[in-house]
Amino acid sequence: MPYIGKAPVGGGFHKLDNLTASATDTYALTLGSAAYYPETANQLLVSLNGVIQACQDSFTVSGSNLVFASALTSSDSIDFIVALGDVLGVGGVTDGTVTTAKIANNAVTMDKLATSGTLPALDGSNLTGLSGSNVKEQLVMLCDGEDYTVSSGTYTAANVTVKQDMTTTYADITGSSISYTPPSGTVCVLYEFIFAYVFIDDHAISHFRLYIDSDEVTDQRQTISCQSRPQWQQSLRYIIPIGGTGSTSTGRQSTWTTAKTLKIQGRDYGASNDAELHTAEHWDGTSFTGVIKPKLLITALG
Repeated sequence: MPYIGKAPVGGGFHKLDNLTASATDTYALTLGSAAYYPETANQLLVSLNGVIQACQDSFTVSGSNLVFASALTSSDSIDFIVALGDVLGVGGVTDGTVTTAKIANNAVTMDKLATSGTLPALDGSNLTGLSGSNVKEQLVMLCDGEDYTVSSGTYTAANVTVKQDMTTTYADITGSSISYTPPSGTVCVLYEFIFAYVFIDDHAISHFRLYIDSDEVTDQRQTISCQSRPQWQQSLRYIIPIGGTGSTSTGRQSTWTTAKTLKIQGRDYGASNDAELHTAEHWDGTSFTGVIKPKLLITALG
C-alpha cells in the first residue's frame, strides 16, 4: 500500500560476521557467532577484493555456508557480507487478514495438517462443541439369529421362524426380547419393535405391554384395534429415560450400567378379537402362510 514519507522496513537486515580468506571456496556464515542460514544467495551482498560479486554466478549458498565459484587464497580479502532482509520476513500479520485468496490452490498439504493429538482428526472423530446428532449408538437387528455388534457389545438376535397366534393370555412377543446395556453417557434409550400384523377376526383388538426386567411399564401400554380384517407392518416404540428418580410405571431408570432385559408381551382383547404376528393372509394373488421376520431397533441417545 502507498505511504506518506518513508515506507516501513520489513524483515531483518544484517551485516554478517567478518570472514578471512584462505585456500578454500567454502566459508561458514555467522551472525553474532551463531550460524546464519540465508534462504537464497540472492539476498546476500558480497564484496571480494573491493568488487561486489554476482550472486549465483560468483557464489552460491549451501545451508549456512557461502560457496565461491572458485577457491580463494590468503591474499584475497572478503570485505563484507550483508544479508538484505530475511525472505518473507514481514512484520507481524494482523489477525484475521489472511484470506482464502492469499493461499494458493493445493498449497496446504497433509504434512501441514495434524491428524492426531489435540487438533481434530480429519475424519471429525475428535470434534467437540458442535451441534448435531446425539446418537451414541444404534443397534438394528433383523430377527434372524445372527450376531450384531455395536460399541456397547455384541448382541444375538432371536431367530423368528414361525408366526405367532395371539390368545387372550399375555405371552412374550417372539423376537422382542433383548438383554441390553447402553454405552456410558446415555440419557435415553429408544426401543422399537417392528413386525407384520394381521387380523384374523373381523374386529381384532390387541394389547401390548413393555417389560424392563420383571417390571411392566404401565404408563406406556398400547392397544391396537381395527375392523374389516386389515393387515400391515406394525411398529411399537417405547422411550426409556435415564437419570433422575427411577419409576417402574414410566420406565425411567435412575442409572443403567448393567444389562436389563427388554421385551414386549401381548394378548387379544377377547376370543373373537384374534390377530396373528409375523405373517400375512395374502401375497402375490394368493393366500400366504409364510413368516415375515420382525425387526428390533435400539437407539441410545446421549
